[in-house]
Amino acid sequence: MIKVGAGECFSVEKTIREEIAKLPGIKRVDGIFGRFDIIAEVEAKDTNELSRIVTDKIKAIQSVVSTETFMCHST
Repeated sequence: MIKVGAGECFSVEKTIREEIAKLPGIKRVDGIFGRFDIIAEVEAKDTNELSRIVTDKIKAIQSVVSTETFMCHST
């Protein structure tokens, strides 16, 4: 779950979604309504890789204010 800066226009959010979609491990990215603005499905081999994707890549994108990560333990 990804929150972008307050007052950011739709085109900025679209650009952020496009940037996230290019990252390795990203399976799906969608705009959503509610507390968060974007949801991304990430596949990682372990929690260290997940942490690198979220912390080093997603949070580094300009206008990303915060993230919240949910992990599936089974499918």
